[in-house]
Amino acid sequence: QVHVVESGGGLVQPGGSLRLSCAASTLTFSNYAMGWYRQAPGKERELVATIDSDGGSTIYADSVKGRFTISRDNAKNTVYLQMNSLKPEDTAVYLCTANRIPYGLRYWGQGTQVTVSS
Repeated sequence: QVHVVESGGGLVQPGGSLRLSCAASTLTFSNYAMGWYRQAPGKERELVATIDSDGGSTIYADSVKGRFTISRDNAKNTVYLQMNSLKPEDTAVYLCTANRIPYGLRYWGQGTQVTVSS
């Protein structure tokens, strides 16, 4: 059974920073592209950032470009999302996903809450 577990969320003031982590187990991590999504109350789930299996290519939503950085450590089976210059509109549950699209495989974590408020 594949496990995808996020951590690192919390309450932060506007302008602050957080680093989210996502650990995946019982899969060959280096075969999977990884992604972060977020979902705010009353809104649809939206893509935040993705990174390919070897970390050579990343994609960001326009709303987070220049503020968020996705990275991965294949030796630790972990993907990170460094979030800087946080804004109240970044408040959401952040979810991690492991994807192996050619094989139709996608696994989701339970999410971690990020709240940006003064």
